[in-house]
Amino acid sequence: MVAVLDVGKTNVKLSAVGADGAVVETISIPNPVLPGPPWRHHDLKSLGEWVFETLAALSRRYDLAALVTAGHGSGGVLTGADPDAGDGAVLPMIDYEQTLPADIRDGYAPLAGSFLDRGSATMHGATHQARQLYWMEEREPDAFGKARWYLGLPQYWAWRLSGVAASETSFLGAQSHLWNVAESRWAPIVRARGWEPLMAPFAKAWQALGPIRTELVQRYGLPGEMRVLTGGHDSSLNHYRYHAAGLRDFTVISTGTWIVGFSRSTPLERLDEHRGMTLNSDVFGNSLGGILTMGGREFSHVAGGDPPAEHASLDVLAHLVAQRTFAVPSFGDDDGLFPGSAGRGRILGSPPETAMGRKVLALLYCALLTVECIETLSEDRLVVLDGSFLRDPLYAGVVAALLPERQVRFNLDTYGVAAGAALLAGHETRDGPAPLTLSEPPDLGVLQRELFRYAADWRRLSRGELGNRDELRNTKGSLHG
Repeated sequence: MVAVLDVGKTNVKLSAVGADGAVVETISIPNPVLPGPPWRHHDLKSLGEWVFETLAALSRRYDLAALVTAGHGSGGVLTGADPDAGDGAVLPMIDYEQTLPADIRDGYAPLAGSFLDRGSATMHGATHQARQLYWMEEREPDAFGKARWYLGLPQYWAWRLSGVAASETSFLGAQSHLWNVAESRWAPIVRARGWEPLMAPFAKAWQALGPIRTELVQRYGLPGEMRVLTGGHDSSLNHYRYHAAGLRDFTVISTGTWIVGFSRSTPLERLDEHRGMTLNSDVFGNSLGGILTMGGREFSHVAGGDPPAEHASLDVLAHLVAQRTFAVPSFGDDDGLFPGSAGRGRILGSPPETAMGRKVLALLYCALLTVECIETLSEDRLVVLDGSFLRDPLYAGVVAALLPERQVRFNLDTYGVAAGAALLAGHETRDGPAPLTLSEPPDLGVLQRELFRYAADWRRLSRGELGNRDELRNTKGSLHG
């Protein structure tokens, strides 16, 4: 058995997972955030108590041989030399969703380097580890000067557990703005600011850093023989799960708060930072073309706060398509795939009159965003969908209907990060593909042709290419602002 610590922005999960990637038990807690000063930050001290106590409880129920850490890509911790000194941090871990001070935003911009240095556009709030480091150094230079390491989120928890500091490519390649994935080197800002001494030696995601620290074994009753692995970026570990199952030349789309797409086949010249595209790294250090947009947030804007629990209705979908009701981006404060669209999201045509209608429109909208992600990212014939949207069969059905030349499959297992992380523990000893079950989306039949016309209109509306309302009215139905 393998323990997996998955630190998300909203929730933290600790799971017991079989060596084959099957999750046996998961315990979760909200990821606590405290107000400033000096900035809004995560409560690492109380979270640490929960992690150690929960890990001890799991270890009494399961024979846990290893622990693997995973985390979202927008967090890191500036630490001292002693992982047992409080929470180990010399400055609080910044909450990346807060607004940046204007001088920090403006001062950082000219230091950020080229697109290949950053791996993404400069995104909203306090996103990007390099920008957080810059904020820390500018505001708290005395504390900053006492730091020993700057560790990515998974590696921070691995350090707390093992006492060994490490850097890892999949995490640094997740829009940290610290690591140039294409050239396997630090971004220029690292040298310009003199941050090289803060960067720990590199280790592979599956590499054992050491056993649990003696202090934690004695204090919490943790198993002293448990080995702590380096761990990596959550979405990259989800991608690794499919690699471990023997898939090659595929695009994977994971859905939740973000719609995130990865493909090994995307050429660098295809990447466009203004359309939500990114340059990521897999756990082997290879370039991964990426694309992301805040699908979950967009879904909530359209569906409302309490969508019906039952599956989306095919009849309602057919009605919305026939009457030409569109949700067009972007409702949130991020452009996503459509430059200049932030905050301009709207519903065109006759708005849905029921909660089910709003849910179906939201699901249709997110399926269209997904298709846009796939077609922008790669030519891979095999497309694998996973994540929370797959709970509703209609989502995969719409995506597959709009991509008839591709082989669209979906995975109903919602624990992709935990499965991929656990499979790392057997990376060097696995003698065959890891088990994986993929399903075929439902066939939408005669609705497919009308969906093609609808999707073409949606794309032109979303790109601002269909400014004349009469032009859309002539396609079918009416359009109301």
